[in-house]
Amino acid sequence: MKITDVLIPSPLYELHDPFIDRAGVRLLVKRDDLIHPVISGNKWRKLKYNILEALNRGASAIISFGGAYSNHLYALATFGKKAGIKTIGLIRGEELNPESSTTLQHCFEEGMELGFLSRTEYRLKDEGTYFKKRMADDPNLFYVPEGGTNAFALTGVGEIVDECQQAGFHPDYYVTAAGTGGTTAGLWVKKQNVIAVAVLKNAGFLENDIKKWNSSTEASGQLDLQKDYHFGGYGKYTAELLQFIADFENRYNIPLEHVYTGKMFYGLFDLIKRGYFAKGTVLMAVHTGGLQGKLKP
Repeated sequence: MKITDVLIPSPLYELHDPFIDRAGVRLLVKRDDLIHPVISGNKWRKLKYNILEALNRGASAIISFGGAYSNHLYALATFGKKAGIKTIGLIRGEELNPESSTTLQHCFEEGMELGFLSRTEYRLKDEGTYFKKRMADDPNLFYVPEGGTNAFALTGVGEIVDECQQAGFHPDYYVTAAGTGGTTAGLWVKKQNVIAVAVLKNAGFLENDIKKWNSSTEASGQLDLQKDYHFGGYGKYTAELLQFIADFENRYNIPLEHVYTGKMFYGLFDLIKRGYFAKGTVLMAVHTGGLQGKLKP
């Protein structure tokens, strides 16, 4: 698989601001949003080794799940087309069609086959009748879970750590947004200390979901799950969050969106201002992309 229009390693930026100086910390940003205009951030990281494995196995297609605005399917459709392998997206909502969202339009235009499931069937995921029949009809399908997190994905995410270390950075903490916890797990199993800013309500379950990926008997890094910066739940936002994003973009010229990265940076800035970190702490914030979901002005 040779895809040439990607920026790897992704750039590292350092943010400077009086409140950061007062706290006595260093804040760097791993700009994974710049990897590719479509296959950006953690989607590139998670999909890279999944697609390589599918190609190595001679899979007939990659099949996965997602909603009408899925960043995962949006990236998978383009990645699959570039890699020369068919993709199939199973979509939550049998009333939908390829014109129901710009995300689905993009997936369809990139050649992804779309299957629309009832919400009841969708909740069953890989235990559902529809999925089982597709896999039985074509045993050469390669399955990637919703959101893309599996062992292959964690290998890809772990390369963030490798790239930072090759650039001479060994941060005290990596900081990332957490929805399913896959990016957090990929950093954490590399024995890094990770601060995960949960973007959904009642996110306590994420800690167990993240820790289940560590099969090693060796100790992993610290895992610090921050659960107070969800702004009402997944995909929810307030005027305060939108103002923070606008101010951040104006000051640092780095784009954010309201689902993941806006909440992550809001939470991180709040922790810094509250003196959460010891002086001398080096923080590496991972910009996980997702900008196709950015609210239009």
